[in-house]
Amino acid sequence: MITLAPNAVTAARTIVKKASAPTKGPRVQVEAGGCPGSACKMDLENEARDDDNVVEADGVKIFIDDLSLGFFEDMSVDFVPCLERSGFVFENPNATTQCGCGKSFA
Repeated sequence: MITLAPNAVTAARTIVKKASAPTKGPRVQVEAGGCPGSACKMDLENEARDDDNVVEADGVKIFIDDLSLGFFEDMSVDFVPCLERSGFVFENPNATTQCGCGKSFA
């Protein structure tokens, strides 16, 4: 299942706390796009949907729909602070190729 590095947990908690609308946690999902063909997308979610799997990591709830769940098997998520572009980086050991941005894979 998906794991969050300590930096990702801290960043997710901060984002949830500072959200302008009530938020329970991040939603991660796979959608078509990105350089190699699929991309990880992250949004904020207030409620679990009927087809959601809810994973808790150090008190942070992560929402994953059934269609995306298989893509996140053994995936780890980190948050990399950087002067030019901070953000979440997805490490997918099941990907055959991955974009330099760390968000898209095939």
